[in-house]
Amino acid sequence: MKNVLVAFSGGVDSAMAALLLKEQGYCVSAAYMKNWVNEEGMFSACPWEEDILVASETAKTIGIDFQVVDFIAEYRERIVQYLIEGYRSGITPNPDVLCNREMKFGLFLDYALEQGFEAVATGHYCRSQEQPDGEICLYEGADKNKDQSYFLALVTQQQMRKAVFPLGSWTKPEVRAKATEYNLPNANRKDSQGICFIGKIRMKDFLSHYIDDAPGLIVNTAGEVLGQHRGLHHYTLGQRRGLGIPSNTDNEYYVVVGKDLPDNRLLVAFDHTDAPGLFGQDFALHHLSFLNKPLTSECQLLARPRYRDPAFPITFTPKADGTTIIKFVEPQRAIAPGQVCAFYEGEQLLGGGIFLGYHQKT
Repeated sequence: MKNVLVAFSGGVDSAMAALLLKEQGYCVSAAYMKNWVNEEGMFSACPWEEDILVASETAKTIGIDFQVVDFIAEYRERIVQYLIEGYRSGITPNPDVLCNREMKFGLFLDYALEQGFEAVATGHYCRSQEQPDGEICLYEGADKNKDQSYFLALVTQQQMRKAVFPLGSWTKPEVRAKATEYNLPNANRKDSQGICFIGKIRMKDFLSHYIDDAPGLIVNTAGEVLGQHRGLHHYTLGQRRGLGIPSNTDNEYYVVVGKDLPDNRLLVAFDHTDAPGLFGQDFALHHLSFLNKPLTSECQLLARPRYRDPAFPITFTPKADGTTIIKFVEPQRAIAPGQVCAFYEGEQLLGGGIFLGYHQKT
């Protein structure tokens, strides 16, 4: 019988993961990862106290042990600093993907193994399958509206050998229905939104405590000054709202098309398909990660550039320096440096990488 520690978030998905495993005969315990606290009243929306209460009551209902694991210092070092330094350097990082690699299937998995557990389980909507050679392959979840394989784009084979995903063949409505049937306290609790386990904190409010505003000019692609920005970290490629620049007489709106870091200028253009820097087909990526065998030659794949985006056909061309160039069949809008791209072959997740920016052909 496998002894499994479930990462309990206070939500219905992780609760159902634990319940299903218990029904299947696993020896199940649950743990809440305490990654963040409301420091000195900094944020009013940090939900960890409520999450722990709900998670504890849910564990009692299921009939499993529950504990709280403190990873506050490690989370700050590995995730918060990554987020802050990313925005400070002008990119748009994706902490949720890194949180899976570094925290849930990193520190949390290490902790579970040290405590004598054989594996960890989460409420991710994805499917894992062991191959005849012992390798683990990951696939999209059966519920395409909730599929979360994208967030596992940077995990490793070693991590997935010790991971269990009980919800892979379930849909969200089925999960809620079964949770209601078992009278789980969180059966109808809303899904969490926001950064990893931090909660409903707005990004601009979060960043304002760590990065000082550095106002500068907003200019169009002709170099004409249109206004002033509060600090480049407040903006991302493709952003239209919050620029403080009115539309023109044709009701055309400005959109962010780039950042001039050396001169602290925000570059904007009208939101057209031909706006310079807004659309592209060729992108460079680095920090590549592959769940199974690395891709070492040019090939045709599918790529999901953002969580809610469909998977688009691409040509994948690896480079000798460990980076890669991908070419989308269709132009993509506003893919910001720092975002994660997940690679697929059909429904199988192959791995992922981080966007460096548009590839400049020579």
